[in-house]
Formats: sequence, C-alpha cells, structure tokens
Amino acid sequence: MKLHREGYLIIIIAMILLTTIQLGNFYLYLFFGWMWLFWLLSIATLVMAYLVVQFFRIPKRECQFGENDIMCPADGKVVVIEEVEETEYFHDKRIQISVFMSPLNVHANYNPISGIIKYVKYHKGLFLVAWHPKSSTDNERSTVVTQHSSGKEILFRQVAGAVARRICYYVQPNQKVTTGEEYGFIKFGSRIDLYLPLDSVINVKIGDVVQAKITKIGELK
Repeated sequence: MKLHREGYLIIIIAMILLTTIQLGNFYLYLFFGWMWLFWLLSIATLVMAYLVVQFFRIPKRECQFGENDIMCPADGKVVVIEEVEETEYFHDKRIQISVFMSPLNVHANYNPISGIIKYVKYHKGLFLVAWHPKSSTDNERSTVVTQHSSGKEILFRQVAGAVARRICYYVQPNQKVTTGEEYGFIKFGSRIDLYLPLDSVINVKIGDVVQAKITKIGELK
C-alpha cells in the first residue's frame, strides 16, 4: 500500500496539528493531573491520524479485464441502476450506475475502459449530499467520455458531496487510456456516475459493495 500524492500536504498539516494538540494534552496532564482527559485526547488524536492517512491509501491491486469489460472506477457501494436521459453529452437514454464512496473508502478513480478520451469538462456547482437525486446534475462535478475501440462511448462523472470540496482529474481530450489507469481523485466522500449504452450487460446490483480495479461493472456488447 502507498499514499496518494493528493494527500501529502494534508497529511503533513494534519500531523503537525495533531502533534500540537497532543503536546498541549501532555502539559495539561502535568499541570492538572487528569489522567482520564489525557487518555481520551490521546486516543482521539490517534484515531484522527489513522483516518487521515487511511483516506489517502492506495492499495496494490492487479487489474485483469477483457477488452469489452467495464471495470468499476471507484470503491464504494452501488446506489443507483436505472435508465435515464443523459443531457450533457449523449442527449439520449443511457443506463446510469452510481457508486457512492464513504470517507472510509479508497478515493482514487480509474479508467473503466480502454480507449480515447473524447470529452472532458469540469462544472462548478453545489455540495448537496452525494446520494441526493440532483447531486449528479447540480453538484460540483467533472465529466469524462471515453470512446472504446468498438466505437461505443461511455460517460463517467465524478460528483462532489457535502464534505468533498475538491475534484481532481488527470485526463485530457484525445488522450489514449487503458482500463485500470488512474484518472482522478475525490477528496473526502462523494460518488461516481457511469452512463452506459442501453444494450450493455450489467454485472452488479443495487447494494453491492464494489472495488476499483477488481469489480466488473458490466460489458459492452
């Protein structure tokens, strides 16, 4: 396991703050002798340090998928599978699959298929809770469309949540990408929406716990 580069500065700042709190806690113990407060604050700072570090963890995973497989781009839980009208790029009906990421999930995002990036756009927006029905269209978000070698395209969208305040993506139009390559990161909880062709085979169901680079979302036909 390694730490994501997006977390380096945050981890350093968090450790400085937590170390300062713990030093203050130690002096409070020396002055007042409150053992219960010392242990309470010590445990709290250790838990906070663990949570900050684990949020930016990048586990080592093997990525093995077929040419037409659609890989899950994020860790989390499947919260939406439905036919919808996609209004930003396709302007037609697609199958939407949404994966909700809690603050405890790995938050790196990966390309779900190999192909050529055809469209990339960032949208400023609100910070509604990630499971809100309008979060996909009203929240801060980024949209990426990849064209598969078959000519079919899929759209995947990073959506900020009530806590997430920064969306990072690293792809550009006309860039060639491979399934499982990292394309972005969302800080502190959010969701990923995928919009697939209607004839796609779907391999997950609502409520499934999924993992990036491991779970097969579906297959292009």
